[in-house]
Amino acid sequence: MKKTIFTGSGTALITPFKDNGKKADYDFFETLCDYQIKNHTDALIIAGTTGESPVLSKDEKKSLFEIAVKTSNGKIPVIAGTGSNNTEEAVKKSNEAEKMGVNALLVVTPYYNKCTQEGIIEHYFYIANRVSSPLIVYNVPSRTGVNILPKTYEALSEHKNIIAVKEANGNLSSVAETISLCGDRLDIYSGNDDQTVAINSLGGKGVISVAANIIPEEMHRMASKREDSQKLQLYYFELMKELFCEVNPIPVKAAIEMLWQKEQPLRLPLTNISDKNREKLKNTLIKYNLI
Repeated sequence: MKKTIFTGSGTALITPFKDNGKKADYDFFETLCDYQIKNHTDALIIAGTTGESPVLSKDEKKSLFEIAVKTSNGKIPVIAGTGSNNTEEAVKKSNEAEKMGVNALLVVTPYYNKCTQEGIIEHYFYIANRVSSPLIVYNVPSRTGVNILPKTYEALSEHKNIIAVKEANGNLSSVAETISLCGDRLDIYSGNDDQTVAINSLGGKGVISVAANIIPEEMHRMASKREDSQKLQLYYFELMKELFCEVNPIPVKAAIEMLWQKEQPLRLPLTNISDKNREKLKNTLIKYNLI
């Protein structure tokens, strides 16, 4: 039986920048990691989509992984985003992250060049055969143009190092079929905050969350299958919706800027949130008594 990496809410943490986005703000990143841990987040996911991974340098990722591991100090798992549409590059990035002491790897499906379902299997098997850390498959077809089918998950689940999937395809019927086929050979984490409770009700282990950047305690409670999970899911639905009013992580970085009173620049091609959406987001944060 495979060992579950975490249950509950893992935060897909932003990468804070300074100097108009030219430098990573490591001091504030450490503060954010510490804040998450103190507010009961169950895992830290570093250099994923929300962390603007495509525009981070190799050295920046190395520093972010080191800081997260040091700050966590074994309290909660640190999961490194190491995916690539170049299979060999994904192996290199994964091996480098392992040297930093991370607990698991988050590997997105190949994007742009795409591939068949057989290509997906070979891609993940190739990586999993060359790493020692548990691997989380990341399926986000809205970004990659590739969707993993339940029968493909069944094949992937046979590999001892492929432990879980962050599922962001939005299809609950597909999730149900995947869990039916794979059982305890593959853990499922919701990749969409607004589907956390629904996927948990089918047997999911929790969520890899954007909203947890600003409501970590509440997402932990929601994802931990408590009696009030459904109530929390519905209560925070509007906030989750507003955090995706523009491309992630544009809105959540704007929200952190308002909460922490600290400028949060993005790197191109991402641009600042529109004035209209900033005002709507601000009003939503006020409604939830967050600012």
